Amino acid sequence: QVHLVESGGGLVQAGGSLRLSCTASGSIVGIPTMGWYRQPPGKQRELVATVSSTGDTNYADSVKGRFAISRDNAKNAVYLQMNSLKPEDTAVYYCNAHLLLDDYWGQGTQVTVSS
Repeated sequence: QVHLVESGGGLVQAGGSLRLSCTASGSIVGIPTMGWYRQPPGKQRELVATVSSTGDTNYADSVKGRFAISRDNAKNAVYLQMNSLKPEDTAVYYCNAHLLLDDYWGQGTQVTVSS
């Protein structure tokens, strides 16, 4: 069982930055993939970015060049640095831990970007 807690969301103007944090209840060293997903209002949840245990990253096209994901195994944490935010980035952002047979999710943190 992995318990994930997100923080760092809030209200920001377009062009601004936010840094989301996700802290796990235990070690994330053995977790193959950690990631961030988001669910915009009235839409389905979508991938934002993932980072593997070896540090390989993957991004949705819509955030490439603006967002950066990182993981700190020593702190059992994953981060999402979001720059040049746009109103269409408004969503609830969820942290995910993907294991071979299970997926774990945080409770989500709201990000609102005003125009």
